[in-house]
This record gives sequence, C-alpha cells and structure tokens, in this order.
Amino acid sequence: MSDNLVVLLVIVLLIALLLSRMPVWIALAISGGAGLLLLRDSDFVTSTLASSAFEQTSTFSLTIIPMFILLGVFAVRARIAEQVFAVARRAFRVLPGGLGISTVAACAGFAAVSGSSIGTAATMSKLSIGEMRRAGYPVSLAGALVAVAGTLGAMIPPSLFLVLYAILTGESIGRMLAAGIVPGVLSAVAYAAYILVRTRKMKLVPVSASGDDLHAGLDGAVSDAKARAASDRLPLRGIFRLAIIFAIIMGGIYSGIFTATESAAIGALFALLMVALEYRRDGLRAIGVQITEALKETAKTTSMVFAIIVGSAILSLFFVVAGVPQSVAGSLTSLDLPDWLILALLLALLIPLGMALESISILVITVPLIYPVATTMGFDGIWLGILIVKLIEIGMVTPPIGINCFVVSGAADIKTSEVFKGVWPFVAIEIALIVVFFAFPDLVLWLPSLVN
Repeated sequence: MSDNLVVLLVIVLLIALLLSRMPVWIALAISGGAGLLLLRDSDFVTSTLASSAFEQTSTFSLTIIPMFILLGVFAVRARIAEQVFAVARRAFRVLPGGLGISTVAACAGFAAVSGSSIGTAATMSKLSIGEMRRAGYPVSLAGALVAVAGTLGAMIPPSLFLVLYAILTGESIGRMLAAGIVPGVLSAVAYAAYILVRTRKMKLVPVSASGDDLHAGLDGAVSDAKARAASDRLPLRGIFRLAIIFAIIMGGIYSGIFTATESAAIGALFALLMVALEYRRDGLRAIGVQITEALKETAKTTSMVFAIIVGSAILSLFFVVAGVPQSVAGSLTSLDLPDWLILALLLALLIPLGMALESISILVITVPLIYPVATTMGFDGIWLGILIVKLIEIGMVTPPIGINCFVVSGAADIKTSEVFKGVWPFVAIEIALIVVFFAFPDLVLWLPSLVN
C-alpha cells in the first residue's frame, strides 16, 4: 500500500472518529497508531506508543499549561470578570452601544487573565447578554457579540492556543504570548467599532451602570453577592487585580525577570490571594471550598490538554514517517506561484476545517503540516502562529461546530440559530483583520522582537 493511500485512509479515519464525538486525544492516537501500523512493523508501533506519553509530557516547559489554567480558574472565582464588566459599563455608558462595547472591553480584560476562549464566552454570557436584551439589543447581536468577543481568550495572553502552538513548533513561549497582544487589542477595537456603528440608530433603553444587578456567583457559591455589589457600586478592585496579574505575566517576561513558566506560577499565586480576599467575609471554609473546586477543575482541564498533546504527538510522528511535510512542501514549491500565495492558500484551508472540526483538533493536526512548509519558504513562525490562531477563532463561531456559539446558547438560554445568525458580520471583520496582519507582519512581530 502506497504512503499516499495510507495518509488518505488515516485522514478519513480521523475525521470519522471526530465526527462520532470520540474524545479528541483518543481519535488522534488511534489514527496515528493505525497509520504507523500500516507503514511500519508492530514492534515499532508498540515502542512508540509506550514511550510517547512520557517523552511528550516530561518537558519542563509544559508546566506552564497547568499554571495558566489554574490562573484562569482562580480569576473566575475571584469575580474579576464581573468587576471589570461593572467598571466598563460605567466607562462606556455615554457611547452609542455602550453596553455592547463594555462587553467587548470586559471580554478583552478577562481574556488577559483567563487564557480560555470558552471560559471567557461562558462567563460573559451570564453577565452581559441578559443586560443587553433588557436594553433592547437584538438577541442575535447580543449572543454573537459575546461568542466572537470570547475568542479574544484564544489570542490575548495568557492564551492556551498560543502556548500549545509554541510547544508544537518549538517557538519561544514568551515571544508567542507577546505576539498576541497587538492583534488581540486591534480585534477588540474592531468589534467595538462595529457595535458603535451598528447601534447608532437603535432605540436602546439606558441601563444601570452601577453594577448592583450583576449576577455574581457564577458557581452559585455565595448568597450575599448582590448585597456586596450594592455596597461596592464600582468595583475598581477588579481592574487593579487584572492589572497586577497582567503585569506579572507580560511584565516579567518582557523584562526578563521571570521566564514564561515562572510568570504563570507567580500569577496563579496572586490569583489565589485574590480569591482569598474576595471570600474573606465568608470565612475560611468558603475560601477552602473555592480553592478545592478550582484545583479539581484545573486537574480536569490539564489532563485533557496533556492527553491531546500525547495524541497529537502520535499523529505527528505518523505524518513525519509518511513524509507528509516534505511531500506537501515539494508539491507546493513546484507550483509556479509566489510563496505568499502558496501560504495564503494553505491558511485558507483552515476556514472550512473550522466549520467541521473542533478548534484544538485543527491546531494539532495542521500545525505540523503548515509550519515546516512556511518556515522553509522563509516565513516567520511567530507571525504564522498568530494567523493560524486567528483563523481558528473563525472556526470557533461558524456553524456547524462553532463551539463558542453553543456555549453562549447554553449559558444564556437562547437559541443557537440566533447566535449563528448574528456572527457573520463579525466573521467578515475577522477575515479583514487576517488580511491586514498577513499584509503587514510588523504589526505582529514588533512587540515580540523586544522580548528577551
């Protein structure tokens, strides 16, 4: 059986397993293992499967993943998202579409400490969609805004997508995180500008900007949240806490005082202290419950991410053994096309993939194929990572998968079809931003060039 036929069979098997809703890491491992078995003998396959789990997860740099996850979980439980949203509502209430712009600002702020697109979307759905609907926003616009603004968690550091990309490619984690700041901020500005234009002629109902009606207690942990918010009508402590965490992470990396891993660990420690401060009035027992639940959630998410790393390593090894990167590079370079056009065509394939596959699956499947081709042609790996993550963001809000749209639908109790209906203008904005970043790489690369 030819190598090309084996590759085709493995891709078909992988897609079938993913569509059958098999866990991503199992689908990756089975597909890669089956392909290796068809290309090599059973001894090679069994030794590979036996050693992959240890070899791929025993690297010290991977400790950054549980630290960032723990940081994000603590940030949620410290109610930073609620507090930032309350402040943003006050700051932008005089603008047309101020509540929508506040939602974008809060998503960007919370993304800067959570590192999770899904977590950002779920958190902000509970805080802002009800407010926007009461203010007169169409449900499709409110739901789509949160779903799309939630993708900022995939771009603004600390982003697990950027960390995973750096691990998969060997790029610097610190430079990769720094590269996400400018594209993330520009994306947030573009979303806010669209809301400003879209809502200028809408008859919106003014809403309270005090924060006393926020839905605190995303986990149902405290009963006096409304009373506490009423007594602290503008919780500036949320902005202060966010600034501290972001300064620790990016300031430490940028200055060279901390490594990326050390910054994540120290940021998680400060987030833990913020949880303790937030629940100090409820006693040590309440603080202990929050910490225990946060550790459980972190362990669960970390296990999932590490399992995906192991599964992707097996599939990536199959691609290398089958010579897929070399074949793709050879086929593309033989075309009488400019290098930039070849890369653009490769990246464009991520959009239909995003409509059918889960976002992490796309990252771990496509990066081992696209990265060697692009770097061989002389393109910067950091810049490439931002473009790939940006394209994955589109897949997170487009049907039929569009995981963020499903998260928003479930969290805010609105129809998924309504959310999907409202995302298309934002998708157009995302594509326009990708074109800008593609045409002007310095927008992405100037900040990471300053990181040691």
